[in-house]
Amino acid sequence: MRQLLSAGLLVLIATSPAHAISEYAELDEVVVTATRRPVTTEDISSALTLVDRANVLSQKLLTDTLGMNAGVFLQQTTPGQGAAIIRGLKGSAILHLVDGMPLNNAIFRSAPTPYLALVPTTAVERVEVIRGTPASLYGSQAVGGVIQVVSRVPDFESEDTQYRRDLMLAFDTAELQQSIKGVLDVGNRRLAASLSGEYLITGDRQVGGGGRIAPSGYKSKAARFVLSATPSDSRSSLFDLQFVEQPGTPRIDELVPGFGQTLPSSSEFFFAPSQRLFVHGQHIVTDAALGLDWHIDAAWQRIDDDRTTREFETTTRRHETNQSDLYALSINAIAVTSSTSWIVGVDLETDEVQSTRHEEDTATGTLTTVQSRFPNGSRINQAALFGNVDWTVSGRYHINGGLRITSVEIDAPATPSNAAATIYIQRLSGDLGWNFSFTDTWQFVANAGIGFRAPNISDLGALGERPGNRFNIPNTDLREERVRQLDIGIRRHAEQMRFEFMIYALRFDDRITSALTGDVTNEGRNIVQSVNAAESSIHGLEAGVDIELSNNIRAHAVLNYTWGRESIGSDASQPADRIPPLSGELGLRIDLNTQWSLASWLTVAGEQDRLSDRDIRDVRIDPNGTPGWVILGTQASWRPNDTWKIDLVADNLLDKRYRVHGSGIDAPGRNFSIMIRTTW
Repeated sequence: MRQLLSAGLLVLIATSPAHAISEYAELDEVVVTATRRPVTTEDISSALTLVDRANVLSQKLLTDTLGMNAGVFLQQTTPGQGAAIIRGLKGSAILHLVDGMPLNNAIFRSAPTPYLALVPTTAVERVEVIRGTPASLYGSQAVGGVIQVVSRVPDFESEDTQYRRDLMLAFDTAELQQSIKGVLDVGNRRLAASLSGEYLITGDRQVGGGGRIAPSGYKSKAARFVLSATPSDSRSSLFDLQFVEQPGTPRIDELVPGFGQTLPSSSEFFFAPSQRLFVHGQHIVTDAALGLDWHIDAAWQRIDDDRTTREFETTTRRHETNQSDLYALSINAIAVTSSTSWIVGVDLETDEVQSTRHEEDTATGTLTTVQSRFPNGSRINQAALFGNVDWTVSGRYHINGGLRITSVEIDAPATPSNAAATIYIQRLSGDLGWNFSFTDTWQFVANAGIGFRAPNISDLGALGERPGNRFNIPNTDLREERVRQLDIGIRRHAEQMRFEFMIYALRFDDRITSALTGDVTNEGRNIVQSVNAAESSIHGLEAGVDIELSNNIRAHAVLNYTWGRESIGSDASQPADRIPPLSGELGLRIDLNTQWSLASWLTVAGEQDRLSDRDIRDVRIDPNGTPGWVILGTQASWRPNDTWKIDLVADNLLDKRYRVHGSGIDAPGRNFSIMIRTTW
């Protein structure tokens, strides 16, 4: 099976090359901000994945749009959430940003995390994924890559007040989706505002072959208000307020028996609620002090990760409140000349954690206070000074690179089971990139980076039940993780074809991993503890092409392959944890006329039987390996005029029952959906 998939995918890449972005050709004009200053895509040496607004709006949640892009693998522990895996790394090893402000926080897990789903889809202009280690620009946590969400800002060209409205309705059969999204913009070229909202409700997921997995339905609601002011051509200010809540999302892998289990781990497990409040202010002034462009950003983010849980058939219910308040300030100075552009800046962050836990006797209603999941009152302070320069050596050579010095202080108060701990980390990180255009459209690129990730409160002091039938005990004696990464590749930028092929290798030392202690809880969960004991070596390839076959036909394809080994302590080397299988997609889009277009895609993944010991113990993963799969989908789009657009989608047409490797639930079965959108 694997050999056939490999051969088939390589043929697809060779004959009808690829990229998983349906409107990829239009992205040539995008100005990329993930480099912390305006740079066109041709001038970036880093491996880059772009997802446009249309693709984001077509999905239930922001996370859903990341799957099957070049270099990105999407794992879903439970519906309502999702986590990107980039170059074999995930969770807190990937820096998540919203308009340059960190989404990562002190309780961001090293395992797949749910928080990217807490960004409103209506707020998104595009998503930029930098695959690699841009260590000088972002420092700690950017060891595997950066996912940057660029928010949409209302913009008008007229001096007169104008309005724009956008309304979307969507329904589907596999998850019984009912959703509504709306956006209202009002303003002129000097002052503009936008108000948006969305509401989503799903039922229990129907998987391939029929049958629904219960309980797997969830709700999500979001709202956003943004005010943009441009009093002059050299000054602009922005105020952005975003809120998302999932009132009670079930953790399905805890509620149904997994591999090797005859009974589920829990009778109750709900994120109740999971929510995010984000306030961002920005001021930009160009050609100001010292002749520089100044960008000042300040943000506050509160994430609530509350839970209600009950071990299987016990009478003790646990109520948790886990709250992270992150305050961030970034001041950047930018200069652009005919041959160089450079940026220097200061980043300051403070993250405070509040955590409580109570146990309820369901028979008597008695409440008892017990030790919280995280040390209550924990704090992380981080300060960094950085500089990065891009130098056009000649018309064909670009060199970019930079350095960053970061200071991190981690404070964890004493708990009944742990003494207080304070950890200080100061580290220098940096990166270097090279971009050589050997024709007007073809480029050779190379990048190298040395970075690190400081432990956070989740690493330091998490306590309690974990997925995979585990129970975590804290460890306050952790060090930073260190990474070295190199990638090289070729790409083409042209209207008729965009192509990218990258190979990479990274070394991840002193990696924090969850290690068995040899003990078990009274409920039979394996007791584990986070330790700096793992060393990982990961390499792979990423390929994507979008090609114009004729005036009305475009084809795309994508291919990702990751291979990794790791060793833990003195144990022998073994396959690295949660490494994605060979995967890819082939698609075709035909514009029949100005009103109708058709699209079809074939998505595949190979078998993944290269499993770590932890994978084998994980009840979400078949210990014999995750089988490979192939699914087929199609879409018809009708745009009768400039106001209306209707998309009819049929996915997993063969009703294949399959599971994305590492996910906690099987993927949806045959699914018919409709999306109706009107703009006026």
